[in-house]
Amino acid sequence: MTSRRNLITDVAGVTVGNAEDAALASGVTVALFDSPAVASCAVMGGAPGTRETDLLEPDKMVPGIHGIVLAGGSAFGLDAASGVQAYLRERHIGFQIGTVCIPIVSQAVVFDMLNGGNKDWGRYPPYRELGYAAAEKAGSDFALGTAGGGFGATTVNLKGGLGSASAVTPSGHTVGALVIVNSIASAVIGAGPHFWAGGLEEGAEFGGKGHPTHVAPEERKPVWKGGPQPATTIALVATDAVLTKAQAKRLALSSHAGFARALRFSHGLFDGDTLFTAATGRKALGDEATDFTYLTVAAADCVARAIARGVYEAKALPFEGALPAWRDKWGGGPA
Repeated sequence: MTSRRNLITDVAGVTVGNAEDAALASGVTVALFDSPAVASCAVMGGAPGTRETDLLEPDKMVPGIHGIVLAGGSAFGLDAASGVQAYLRERHIGFQIGTVCIPIVSQAVVFDMLNGGNKDWGRYPPYRELGYAAAEKAGSDFALGTAGGGFGATTVNLKGGLGSASAVTPSGHTVGALVIVNSIASAVIGAGPHFWAGGLEEGAEFGGKGHPTHVAPEERKPVWKGGPQPATTIALVATDAVLTKAQAKRLALSSHAGFARALRFSHGLFDGDTLFTAATGRKALGDEATDFTYLTVAAADCVARAIARGVYEAKALPFEGALPAWRDKWGGGPA
């Protein structure tokens, strides 16, 4: 990965910013596009929290969007998109309808309300201001792990977080993934340290431990947060390819395979698993069938790798009873 950042911002036309509140133990991550991106979405979990997703369907008229927000805060966190809209509107970024400028910002949230942070914020939650602050910080480089919308994220047995990864397809298209890993289940095999996504790792991007030669039946036993507590993994896949909205929708559906490769399990009743796709339109498809197929494979792999990176890069929250971080248990490098 020496020639790339191994971040979603390797895709031309995408910038990302984070903002978080340590006392709240939550935050916001914002992806902005240099020009309106052709986008779609696939919601596969049973308990989603979203904003402005219907307009991303291929039969809807909106041709592109200006930003996507991934945030904590459960339904309260949906305020973050308003802050991003305010940031864009101040800069006259949006669709012009008469004298009115309307930025289109879609969003998904994760449930991080029981992680030990102080959620007694008074009348209004702080996510609108966090969204604005994250948009202000949008750039090519950004922190992973306990950062932005992944600040308060958890898995069933380890601290979760914000992850990202990128790849270039054989046809020369760049694809990247941005994920908040707040999964109801586990990203590691059994008691760890191996990630379910270990067979897809590039270099030592999430510890370099690879994949075990055998996974015993007891290591495949599903574990989950239990009860009615919702948990969610949410993601954005971006590419520099020229796509139609229908192709963006298909890419969103295909990319959900990365959830299944990196988590045991996903798409459950209490999951809100949601994945956005965005195409910045820098490079046309050549042989459409072949190039698009390469794109779907690379995108799903990037999602899986980003999930493992989000857990690998995380730091434990400083609260009593907080889940440990992967590095607390197994260090920062190869076995």
